[in-house]
Amino acid sequence: MTSRLTEGRRANSARRRERVLKALDTAVRTGGDITVSGLARAARVDRTYFYRHRDLLERVHAVVTAPAGDGMMAAVSRASLQTDLANTLERNKRLAARVRQLEKRLSQSIGAKAWADSGLGASDDVDQLQRRIITLEQQLSTMQGELDERTEELEAARAANREMTRSLNHRPARL
Repeated sequence: MTSRLTEGRRANSARRRERVLKALDTAVRTGGDITVSGLARAARVDRTYFYRHRDLLERVHAVVTAPAGDGMMAAVSRASLQTDLANTLERNKRLAARVRQLEKRLSQSIGAKAWADSGLGASDDVDQLQRRIITLEQQLSTMQGELDERTEELEAARAANREMTRSLNHRPARL
C-alpha cells in the first residue's frame, strides 16, 4: 500500500513539473511574465514548489538572465521596468520644477534690466535721496518722542507750581 502512495505522489510531482516546464516554455515564447509568481500561477502550483525544486528555480533564473536569441539585451523583468519608469517620472518632475524656477529667475533678471535701461526706474541719486528721507523721518520720529516727553514733564511742573501757588494764597492769615 505504501508503494502505491509513493507512486501516486511521484506521478503528481511529475505532472506538476511538466506544467511548470510547459508554463516556462510558453512564457519564453510569448514574452510573458517570467517570474516565480507568474510561472506558479500559470502552472497552478504554489510558489514554494520552485524553492523545493532548486533545479526549476535555477532554470527560471537562467532564462531571465540569458541573452535573448535575436541578439537583444538580457530579458528584463516587468517589476524592474516599472521601477525604472517610476524613477524616471519622478526625475522629470524634479527637472520640470527646476526649469520653472530658473525661468522665473531669468524673467525677473531680464525685467529688472529692461526697467533700468528704459529710464523709467529711479536713478541712483533718487535712490540716495529716498534713503536720506527715510533717515530724516526716523530722526524726526525720535525727536518728536523726546519733545512729547519734555512737554509732559513741563505740564507736570506747571501743575505742581499751580498747586504750590494755590496753597500759598489760601493760607490762613497769621495773627
